[in-house]
Amino acid sequence: MRCITNCIAVVAVLVASFCTQQTRAQSKDIVDTALAAGSFKTLTAALQAADLVEALKGEGPFTVFAPTDEAFAALPEGTVATLLKPENKQQLVDVLTYHVVPGNVTANQVVKLSGAKSLNGQQVDITVQDGKVQVDNANVVTTDIICTNGVIHVIDAVILPASDNILTTTKKAGSFKTLLAAVEAAGLAEVLSGEGPLTVFAPTDEAFASLPEGTVETLLKPENKAKLVDILKLHVVAGRVYSGDAVAAGTAKTLQG
Repeated sequence: MRCITNCIAVVAVLVASFCTQQTRAQSKDIVDTALAAGSFKTLTAALQAADLVEALKGEGPFTVFAPTDEAFAALPEGTVATLLKPENKQQLVDVLTYHVVPGNVTANQVVKLSGAKSLNGQQVDITVQDGKVQVDNANVVTTDIICTNGVIHVIDAVILPASDNILTTTKKAGSFKTLLAAVEAAGLAEVLSGEGPLTVFAPTDEAFASLPEGTVETLLKPENKAKLVDILKLHVVAGRVYSGDAVAAGTAKTLQG
């Protein structure tokens, strides 16, 4: 009987301790929780340099995939120091907001997602394999640190948003040579390298090759520029439209009208 009583007492102490920790976490916002943890010094320094502290102390709610100090230290030497320079503030903002998703996304919700749109505007990819969750190339190592204005999930690597524009990305892919030639002929290169955002439904070289013989050559002639512009604009939609959004929308108005 004494053993049972002692066991109940131990369990009660553990439950009380857990509840105290949860209450303590929930009494702080995201920034103060990260500061109190002691393992996010680089992240908090970056938030200060990017002037994002007040934003993440706001009402939210926000979901933060928070890289540890070790995650930042694993970046190529000099990367953090470079990002913290005043002249690179916008780049730092882009990187940090890529780690933040609007809303309260808890672990049981994260595992049901294939991606989530970040405050950066770009989507982070989420995969689950053998019970382990990855956000882009980072492993989620701790979940559901509850804060007054959201939730923190700890990750073991810094995730980076895409930095190339549409035109550069297309060139690097190597399978859109005909499309690029058409874009140049139509005078649309500047549009596709601009700020956007734009969504391009990009035909591959094989797609162009399947057109009737002579079609591409005819379209590339200067006298057919207006027609070529219309065709290319029919492949472009304003805004960032990810695959899930596209399927849900069913239709979209193109730049061609």
